[in-house]
Amino acid sequence: MVSTDLLRRPAGNRRTRRSGRSVWAPVLGIAIVLAVWQVVYLSGWKPSFILPSPATVLSQLWSQAQHPVLWDAIGTTMSRALWGFGLALVIGTAVGVVVSRNRLLRAAFGPIITGLQTMPAIAWFPFAIIFFGITTWAILFVIVIGTAPAIATGVLAGSDHIPPLLLRSAKSMGLHGVTLYRHLILPASLPMFVAGLKQGWAFAWRSLMSGELVVIVTNSASIGVLLENAQNMTDMPSAIAIMIVILILGIVIDALFTALDKAIRRRWGLVDSAGS
Repeated sequence: MVSTDLLRRPAGNRRTRRSGRSVWAPVLGIAIVLAVWQVVYLSGWKPSFILPSPATVLSQLWSQAQHPVLWDAIGTTMSRALWGFGLALVIGTAVGVVVSRNRLLRAAFGPIITGLQTMPAIAWFPFAIIFFGITTWAILFVIVIGTAPAIATGVLAGSDHIPPLLLRSAKSMGLHGVTLYRHLILPASLPMFVAGLKQGWAFAWRSLMSGELVVIVTNSASIGVLLENAQNMTDMPSAIAIMIVILILGIVIDALFTALDKAIRRRWGLVDSAGS
């Protein structure tokens, strides 16, 4: 008889290898980027005031991290991101649910949703500034108008991937209207919906960064304002340091959505729990 320890060992080894890879792979990627950056800096391709060394930028980043202004700016930016994404989540989900199972509404508004999703966020800012003025509402409007269609598309895609046989079975069991959505359509479309949320967050984050550079709200510190100030002073170490902060925040939030996506896919049996 085969020992149970022998059966558990391969799975344990795979988990150990995955854990190790999740640690050293990003570190390797960062090391390669820094090495290439250092080589380009040493080549003298650009003057140091235009392309500073990695050590200079990281030193500036550490210095800014000790100052409360950076953390206040991060708080303002993340507050706008959460408010904008939250509004887009409510609106996009509602639109997706209403349109998904109605052929007439799907034919009428499907192309509009797709068109809004493909429209660059920067194109909305002249309208937003005229309509809302130089206020946070102008930024939130652009976040919502760019993010809600992506979330609605996730709801539509999830609804389209529900097997017709499952829908007919649910209806034969007496599920209609709200109960059909509650017990079948929404749970079955959840994996695609979460993928839509992840894509929607990417739209929201890019729209927010564009908005904070275009709509400078007075008496409000934000990441965009810090980046704009560094540009105006031609302070490249500070500008690149702020760009690194933007990159780190984006990666962290994306990792949270990725973890949520994997958990849901594993719960729905779409991922092999032993090999994932």
